[in-house]
Amino acid sequence: MPASEARAEDLAARLSALGLASRVELHATYTSIEAEVPEVLPAESWREVLEVVAEADRFGLLASSLAGRILWAAVNEAVPATGDVRGPGHQR
Repeated sequence: MPASEARAEDLAARLSALGLASRVELHATYTSIEAEVPEVLPAESWREVLEVVAEADRFGLLASSLAGRILWAAVNEAVPATGDVRGPGHQR
């Protein structure tokens, strides 16, 4: 399992432990986590939820009258660390 997927799974599990139904989805360059946020969420729970998603590379909240509130977070795929970032043929 790639590190970004493992990180996303960990974040999703922690959100679930806080009572938010979460799901993980793999994309080409990142792994996303989405969680439905109930209408009523105590302030202390919001603090805990924000502590979790702050560990992601990006996060936000989508709110609409049709879909309710969806908290999302994204974990980027790791970029391989190499000495040759210019590609073959441009090595020193």
